[in-house]
Amino acid sequence: AMSRLLPANEGEVLLDGADISSIRRKDLARTISVLPQTPTAPEGLNVADLVSRGRHPHQSWIRQWSSTDEAEVHKALEMTGSLGLAERTLDSLSGGQRQRVWISMTLAQGTDLLVLDEPTNHLDVHHQIQLLETVRALGRTVVAAVHDLQLAAAHFDEVAVLHDGGLHSVGPPAAVLTPQTVRHVFDVDAQHLVDPATGRVHLVLGAGAPPAASHRK
Repeated sequence: AMSRLLPANEGEVLLDGADISSIRRKDLARTISVLPQTPTAPEGLNVADLVSRGRHPHQSWIRQWSSTDEAEVHKALEMTGSLGLAERTLDSLSGGQRQRVWISMTLAQGTDLLVLDEPTNHLDVHHQIQLLETVRALGRTVVAAVHDLQLAAAHFDEVAVLHDGGLHSVGPPAAVLTPQTVRHVFDVDAQHLVDPATGRVHLVLGAGAPPAASHRK
């Protein structure tokens, strides 16, 4: 609903005070970039062409492809460590490489708001951390759906925990991802560790309840 992929069942989604459903799609794409959970592309498309599509919202019959667009594509590929993949076809890449390339396209769009659905899918630990640090360093507003509680605790300013089809709690990771909440929602034991250098919370997860006793929703 935030990215207008689905209509809101109730209430409104407002962007700078305007109902998001009333904003022209191209204007919306200059403000919000979206990484879906399972993005698709035409067969045989190469990486550079895919990432350049992130610049399409900025094109018009007056403003054609420019050196600025080229620089944004180059920078986006560089930020995800994907420059060496630029001439390869998307279908020749591993799952992790493809994910990095799709993220590059999202970054190339140059929006103030990013909506990312499971952005760390298929990435190894190094690239998961690198991606989240890169996105954090942009200084933009990022809304992401993540299932890794440890990554959420360590890299996000606010966390919203969903449970039983509703909002269980929202706030800073240290206040929300408590051992009590993690146990109640996910049936997993957890301990807090605070990094003295950054002040960020790190979760140490342990075993939860046996499957037969589980009540996870």
